[in-house]
Amino acid sequence: MSLRDEVVRVAEQTRNAARSAAKLPMTAKETILLKAAEALRGQRSFLQEANAKDLEVGKSRGLSKAMMDRLTLSDKVIEDTARGLEEIAAFPDPVGEIVRMWIRPNGMRVGRMRIPLGVIGIIYEARPNVTADAAALCLKAGNAVILRGGSEAANSNEAVVAILKRVLKEQGVDEHIVNLLPTTDREAILHMLELEDLIDLIIPRGGEELIRFVAQNSRIPVIKHYKGVCHLYVDEAADIEMAIRLGFNSKVQRPGVCNAMETLLVHKDIAEAYLPAMAKRFREAGVELRGCERSCKIVPYMKPAAEDDWYAEYLDLVLAVRIVDSIDEAIDHIALYGSFHTESIVTKNYMAAQKFLNEVNSSSVIVNASTRMSDGGVYGLGAEVGISTTKIHSYGPMGVEDLTTTKFIVFGDGQIRE
Repeated sequence: MSLRDEVVRVAEQTRNAARSAAKLPMTAKETILLKAAEALRGQRSFLQEANAKDLEVGKSRGLSKAMMDRLTLSDKVIEDTARGLEEIAAFPDPVGEIVRMWIRPNGMRVGRMRIPLGVIGIIYEARPNVTADAAALCLKAGNAVILRGGSEAANSNEAVVAILKRVLKEQGVDEHIVNLLPTTDREAILHMLELEDLIDLIIPRGGEELIRFVAQNSRIPVIKHYKGVCHLYVDEAADIEMAIRLGFNSKVQRPGVCNAMETLLVHKDIAEAYLPAMAKRFREAGVELRGCERSCKIVPYMKPAAEDDWYAEYLDLVLAVRIVDSIDEAIDHIALYGSFHTESIVTKNYMAAQKFLNEVNSSSVIVNASTRMSDGGVYGLGAEVGISTTKIHSYGPMGVEDLTTTKFIVFGDGQIRE
């Protein structure tokens, strides 16, 4: 069997299973997800043995610290993943929800009902927890899913999917609701992206190179975000202690993820009071600072920033710093250099906060909280299947409802078209 034939076979299995996924009652989905969470915890050793093989290969390949962090199935990651599945299980079932109903002048009632998207293809790198998260969200929304993980996590992904399939079979459900492509050959992605009759939506998760590759080669609609150039703006009316705490958390808590701050913007009237203390904390944490000319005068050990630094997604302990003359200049900077991911303002001024919320059009706009709070789990969505910065269909972290669409339903009593 050729590689293309193998991909088509998996896609056809998944398409056939999608009808049964769409008809699963709420109680069945809840039971499957709770049993899956229990199984992940119960088979932690099995998962970590498989993960250890991937970590060894990752070291030999010289994967970055950020990639190795994403790849690791620690006890905490497994527990967080299991809890995420339990949260998803507890959500209201979106399938069949009537989101709006209205009556026409002829007495006909028209409404919209949530339905599953069908078959979702998820292409991702180095994050085996995504395997469980994505499968659970797709299942809750009544979808079937084709997972294509990266070669660096092949053993871990196979282990997670084996656990999920076993739970599905034990519950008398078609195991092909969750399928993993049995190859990490990059050519398989190209074959997958051609199958517009079998797959309804593609969601890529990973680095900018992967996401652009998928978007450029897909015949299927793609929900994506290329990168996370996230900003924290410290307004002239900011609480300095809060701004230091939020700045540090936004950059240092986990620098290798897409919602970490990459550029710090500081109002000129607070810069001399804020930047030295903030820079000291960053320096102690090993953060390399690259600043504009005015920033470098206040903090002499900053490196001068180049134009490319304002566009950069470092995914590392590197931070660009710029002093701005006004909130308008901060908003203009974000509009020019941002990636529509996450922006935050630190301020005690209500009008400044409202201006920032109204005029910054990224997928998450935050007042007085870390950029790291931009996350499906933190927002109460449970796990997230990805983050969209495309503004089409879904914008921001994608939870269960974002994996559905709506159809029109009509109730009449004999109306005809005159």
